[in-house]
Amino acid sequence: MTALISNLVIRVIRELGYPGIFALMTLESVNIPIPSEVVMPFSGFLVQSGDFNFWIVALVGTLGNVAGSLLSYFLAEWILMIRERYKILKTILSEKHLQKTNVWFQKYGSYSIFFGRVVPVVRTFISLPAGIGKMNPVKFTSLTFLGSALWSLFLTYVGFLLGNNWEVIQKYFHQADIVIVIGIVVLIVYWYWTVRRKINRPRPADGD
Repeated sequence: MTALISNLVIRVIRELGYPGIFALMTLESVNIPIPSEVVMPFSGFLVQSGDFNFWIVALVGTLGNVAGSLLSYFLAEWILMIRERYKILKTILSEKHLQKTNVWFQKYGSYSIFFGRVVPVVRTFISLPAGIGKMNPVKFTSLTFLGSALWSLFLTYVGFLLGNNWEVIQKYFHQADIVIVIGIVVLIVYWYWTVRRKINRPRPADGD
């Protein structure tokens, strides 16, 4: 599957050029598993071969991320709008959880968005909780641009340096993805266990 997606990414970039980079990076930020670790290093390799311009590649990748992140952000807002219609959404996005998310993003939103954009796996989904947490859209866009620019510049430069060996970087990012996914699963399981424990905890009888 990974090889299939990588080959598709390479084909899109070769055939469409800069618009292909923009489209792929947009899709990545709309929670679709398009690996920027392939898109940008391969584009960096094409910079070295003279087919692309370094700064245009980095800018197009960044703008693609911003566009996709905004779509994901407003998708979260739309989910909040329709949650009253569906019981499952009201259960998952309870008022208590929404309030905690809002408070958390007010305190730590700047850090989470900026640094989240340079962490594999996390960068793909960070816009959803930002939208649910109703983070200021101007602030969200600015931080997303800065974090995405750093990521795009780094990966493009790595691809430029590695040249024909640009694919080497995939192995290290794949290993990092596995570690991060395991960490996220552990956190989700811990959160679920904690919530269930609170729900099942016997309440004190009246008058106790």
